[in-house]
Amino acid sequence: MSGQPRIAIDAMGGDEGVHVMMAGAALARRRHDGLRFTLFGDEVRIKAALDQHPNLRAASDVVHADTVVDGSDKPSVAIRKKSSSMAMAIAAVKAGEAGAAVSAGNTGALMAMAKLALRTMPGVDRPALAALLPTLGDNDVVMLDLGANTECDARNLVQFAVMGAAYSRIAFDLERPRVRLLNIGTEDLKGTDEIRDAAAVLRSATSLPLQFDGFTEGDKIARGDADVIVCDGFSGNVALKTAEGTARFVTDVLRKAFTSSIRSKIGFLISKPAMHLLKHHLDPNNHNGAVFLGLNGVVVKSHGSANDKGVANAVHVAARLLEEDITRRIAADMAGIQSLSAAASKLEQPVK
Repeated sequence: MSGQPRIAIDAMGGDEGVHVMMAGAALARRRHDGLRFTLFGDEVRIKAALDQHPNLRAASDVVHADTVVDGSDKPSVAIRKKSSSMAMAIAAVKAGEAGAAVSAGNTGALMAMAKLALRTMPGVDRPALAALLPTLGDNDVVMLDLGANTECDARNLVQFAVMGAAYSRIAFDLERPRVRLLNIGTEDLKGTDEIRDAAAVLRSATSLPLQFDGFTEGDKIARGDADVIVCDGFSGNVALKTAEGTARFVTDVLRKAFTSSIRSKIGFLISKPAMHLLKHHLDPNNHNGAVFLGLNGVVVKSHGSANDKGVANAVHVAARLLEEDITRRIAADMAGIQSLSAAASKLEQPVK
């Protein structure tokens, strides 16, 4: 790919429709004015939406797609939809016509299509889904895997740690991100054999650009004492959904409390600045954009219900990873893993 960075967008994938996807891309382009876009989907609907965003229209090419991957489509079904907007966006990355793809569509289908088309990088057995989660610390935390791999061996967890650290260095401008493994306790003897074996390798990985700080528990994810939290996809997805549900619970309880009486409404007016800060911190649109790390190309998953600000954040994630050449960074770090001590070679071979 030559010239200005280009992002392929699956314009049909979001729950909120083409207009929200285009509004989000337009917002992102104001932040990255050198970006170019290729928009895949219903040509008529896309061009109608672009009429409201001349800045995006001037930087975009529209490619008509005959079909759409539905949210209910199984990955095996979605893969066969070669002319879908999702498949065409990923194909553009594979062909070098775009540096990254962004979709708000079916997560399982996106993962399957991306892995089949782009393949994993050398030294990476499985790609992982990583996202930024809010914390009480100075920066967010990169957490992975969030659902791409329900079962992982120690080798997978080590690779996830290396990839997550590479992402963290870009997202937070860190030299040696603090990495922890999610576990049922912080003591060295806690957890499965896979988690303990991964910890042993990471402790010996002193030459890698990361700092392994041991284990962390689920209630400490948002504390801010780690830059990267690593887990299998089953645990990560449960933790993510629990955090999202807790955030909704807190905001709903506060909303009910502040509307329960005249006195409560007065209290709300007094505390309104603090409430706005809380809302901003818990709003998933401010942290939207999960990335499949470990592929030969950048693929970013936007939440299906994201608004225009959320879509813009997902596009920003893709643009930042392109600008910082995430694939090169991960490749370099994975090469370092290959030269680790004998502990690495003792890890269980990946399950095919």
